[in-house]
Amino acid sequence: MDTQSRAARIKLIAFDIDGVMTDGGLHYTDDGHELKTFNVQDGLGIKLLQRIGIEVAIVTGRNSGVVACRAADLGIEHVFQGIGDKRTVVAALLEKLGLQWNECAFMGDDLIDLRTMAACGFAIAPANARPIAKQFAHSVTAAAGGHGAVREAIEFILAAQGQLDSAFAPYLPEQ
Repeated sequence: MDTQSRAARIKLIAFDIDGVMTDGGLHYTDDGHELKTFNVQDGLGIKLLQRIGIEVAIVTGRNSGVVACRAADLGIEHVFQGIGDKRTVVAALLEKLGLQWNECAFMGDDLIDLRTMAACGFAIAPANARPIAKQFAHSVTAAAGGHGAVREAIEFILAAQGQLDSAFAPYLPEQ
């Protein structure tokens, strides 16, 4: 099955954080507070998904207050942190939402993401993903994590579902 057909079925997309929504760098202040940089265009892309009714989740192996803040800022309800077995968590979320694996996309970049990428209907890796993650991906973005990869994946899904123009419409100037 081609990537466009896979993307056309998506009703839930789950994202890893480090290396996907961020560039993978971990920054700490002298007093031990963690800092991460998120891409604002990725954030607007998530809002576009939510507007057309696609569920969004974060499933990350690390625990971070910064991630909780970003998720709250974007209105992401499904946030799972400190997860070693992402596949099991996504499976439970799919069951809760009444969805199937072929209706789920997952965007990951490293070993911890492989089982989930292999199970989902549309696996996406950012350009900076580890080579093994790219092997499990149905699509690899041109952009790197933290540099628009999430937005690129989102726009691909919206286009595959015929929703790109309607998602953009509220932002376009009147003619």
